[in-house]
Amino acid sequence: MEKKKKKKRDNIEADEKFLSFFYLLYIYTFEISYNSSLILTTSTLSITQIQFNFLGSVLDSSRNVSLAMAKSSFKLEQPLERRRAESARIREKYADRIPVIVEKAERSDVPDIDKKKYLVPADLNVGQFVYVVRKRIKLSAEKAIFIFVNNTLPPSAALMSSIYEENKDEDGFLYMTYSGENTFGLLF
Repeated sequence: MEKKKKKKRDNIEADEKFLSFFYLLYIYTFEISYNSSLILTTSTLSITQIQFNFLGSVLDSSRNVSLAMAKSSFKLEQPLERRRAESARIREKYADRIPVIVEKAERSDVPDIDKKKYLVPADLNVGQFVYVVRKRIKLSAEKAIFIFVNNTLPPSAALMSSIYEENKDEDGFLYMTYSGENTFGLLF
């Protein structure tokens, strides 16, 4: 019985290391590709597919990420009706954009972001948006960043429009939280 528990614990640790390795490799490759040609290369996409195929198989059992996050400070600062009115006004004026609120996780070791509100093109994918967030917080290339929507890691190839439709808040905003590599762990 004890051997089974130890083996399961070892497998979880190996899975987390594997995930971190591919995530770091993906971010590094994405930045090189993005900076040099503004187009993702085939090799980057295949790394992404490997990463998120693996991620999907790991998270499918629970689809939960252990996040000790406080309620959004934007939600605390603004009443619901004001947030609803603002998001409706934005969506009416910019129909091809997604209103996104990005905030740092409570116990994260990465720098604070300089602005919370973003109007994101609907055809932008999550990986491209992660790149924008990385640049806004001036995060070095060797540090990983994880973006969470409703306590889950969205696939980097997913369009922001589909993430918005699946996860938008009652006020009309999409709330995303970012964190550094070792702040949170996955629940299995």
